Amino acid sequence: MKKNNLLNCTIALILMVLPLAYSVHAVTITGPSSTDVNTFNQILAPVMKVYNFVKYAASVLALLFIVFAAVQMFMNNNPSEKEQAKTKVMYIVIGLGLIWVAPIIVNYLTT
Repeated sequence: MKKNNLLNCTIALILMVLPLAYSVHAVTITGPSSTDVNTFNQILAPVMKVYNFVKYAASVLALLFIVFAAVQMFMNNNPSEKEQAKTKVMYIVIGLGLIWVAPIIVNYLTT
């Protein structure tokens, strides 16, 4: 039942989006002017400062959490707590990877 519902939702979404795909070709999009680019860069500068601050703050916090998880991993004799510490480290590393790779992915997708 759930699989059939997912299929129906997917088909309905495709049928709703399909007419829009042909209308996109009818629109002529001009490139940005130099004033638009300058305005965008003025807006982007403080946003990137905030992003960099959050990125570095998250990296410092992640380093602290990795240290605490490593201490928990090596000090406990309980195997389940060691596994929990390993999964914490894994999730922290994945999160850091996402934070540091996100601008590269966005830049790749927008160019």
